[in-house]
Amino acid sequence: MKQSEIKELSVAELQEKLSETKKSYSDLKLAHAISPLENPIQIRSIRRTVARIATELTKRELQ
Repeated sequence: MKQSEIKELSVAELQEKLSETKKSYSDLKLAHAISPLENPIQIRSIRRTVARIATELTKRELQ
């Protein structure tokens, strides 16, 4: 998910998206621990998306 897409979402949508991406991140980590993924770069991508969403939520809180 790109930063421009994240900025367009409301706070409630961001919180929902954050919980969804955190869940998918933990699922991928678990699957990778059991057997290697075909594309382990997915883990890094999702982790960065979680960080982007969390950063946007924090930025909106401070405003």
